Amino acid sequence: MSHASQRGFTLIELVITIVVGSIVVAFMAMFIVIPMNAYSAQTRRAQLVDDADSALRFMGRDIRSSLPNSVRVTSSGSVWAIEFLATLDGARYVDGGPLTNAALALDFTQNDGAFSTSVPFTQLSLPWSSSSAYLSIYNVGVPGANAYEMANVITPPGTAITVSAGSTANQNLVTLSPSFQFAYGSPGKRVYLVSGPVSYLCDTGAGTLTRYSGYNISSAQPASAGTLTTNGATASLVAGDVGSLCQFTYSAGTAQRNALITLTLQLTQSSESVQLLYEVQLVNSP
Repeated sequence: MSHASQRGFTLIELVITIVVGSIVVAFMAMFIVIPMNAYSAQTRRAQLVDDADSALRFMGRDIRSSLPNSVRVTSSGSVWAIEFLATLDGARYVDGGPLTNAALALDFTQNDGAFSTSVPFTQLSLPWSSSSAYLSIYNVGVPGANAYEMANVITPPGTAITVSAGSTANQNLVTLSPSFQFAYGSPGKRVYLVSGPVSYLCDTGAGTLTRYSGYNISSAQPASAGTLTTNGATASLVAGDVGSLCQFTYSAGTAQRNALITLTLQLTQSSESVQLLYEVQLVNSP
């Protein structure tokens, strides 16, 4: 056999083969990796949109349970805070009219410890009682008629509130111990059962949106996690990955126009960012 028939690849041919093969592999990887990266980015964006939408809808449902005229907003440094007084239920009280028992009418001229409703509480299992909840009538959010002042329009802390069934389908019997004098009657005869304050803090520095509850009502709005936890608040994380934009605005509205709360939330992850705006309308008729 001749030496020519046994000839193999030269070094140059081998290098050329490796280079050409590398180019082919690089092109193949480009056509595979780019779509995979695009799919991963789209998945992250979709997840961020879902997380932001869920957080804002959760806040919206929570805020809609607020006592009329109890929403307040503030900011401090990298933190935006929104606070409101959450309600458990509402009813319409009786303050006059033909009653077989005059004691069932709510008296606004003196302390009163018992009255009845003409429209009942619907979210309570009767009989119901609590000494940690509050009753509020005609909170309009101004000095002298502001529930955060804990006077005139809301019962004091520790008041024992009992709600039991009345003699008719629409009648509930409400008792207060000790008795209390509400300063003003509501034009719509509305009475609200308040569970307590709730705050949301959006901290762009920490990248978190957190809900706080279980603390005492205060005239000054808490605007930091430290203040809330010191007051005994329980924290619950609503969203992480908060970006550089998170803002709450509140327009109180008028008797003819609903209040409007605008919530803006940006979430960021792995260079992907989404920003959602959510509006909540509130009827502030007390």
